[in-house]
Amino acid sequence: MATKLSVNINKIATLRNARGGNVPDLLKFAKDCERYGAQGITVHPRPDERHVRYQDVMDLKPLLTTEFNIEGNPKEQKFVDLVMKIKPAQVTLVPDALGQITSNHGWDTVTHLDYLKDIISRFKDAGIRTSIFVDADVKMIEGAKETGTDRIELYTESYAKEYSENKDKAIQPFIIAANRANELNLGINAGHDLSLENLNYFAKHINGLLEVSIGHALISDAIYFGIENTIQLYLRQLKMN
Repeated sequence: MATKLSVNINKIATLRNARGGNVPDLLKFAKDCERYGAQGITVHPRPDERHVRYQDVMDLKPLLTTEFNIEGNPKEQKFVDLVMKIKPAQVTLVPDALGQITSNHGWDTVTHLDYLKDIISRFKDAGIRTSIFVDADVKMIEGAKETGTDRIELYTESYAKEYSENKDKAIQPFIIAANRANELNLGINAGHDLSLENLNYFAKHINGLLEVSIGHALISDAIYFGIENTIQLYLRQLKMN
């Protein structure tokens, strides 16, 4: 079964917010992504609402027909309240600091075990599939299993950075982490700096990869290729395994 592509639309909201008004139209863009073949839509509302706003998330919910994935830091009560109200298909828990430009590390699932167990149980009791952002570290994967999460999302920045220099070396920690996740019956998602250049190689080597969430590279490619063509190009990379 091919890995699903979830399009992160944060950058479209950033572009809209830079000028004010409603151009580009975030809601129309999300629906078009689905129409062009995306199997999910991802948003990551942050407390300062510098890109996707909390109202955007509420407006998107009744419009989407594919999987809705909401990312964020559950230590922000406003985020937790939003997720419990929206009840998306999936919530992805990310340990962002306030004001952080972008996500840059996974959870320490050992140190934060009790906290994660509590918040994950709340989301799962509400019928929401849970995923937690983790580095490609077997210890963190094993800790993730203890939290009760349904899935992990492998944080792939290190892979993307090292890919052009030595792709075999870059992928190795992720193969090991994914194999351990599969042994523990954890679902596997992945995201951060995956692109047309490195996506196929990653997907080929990660057994059981269920979903990738891609925003920055995909939206950047769409400037050149158009969004419909770009989504098809990414889907093709995922089907070439």
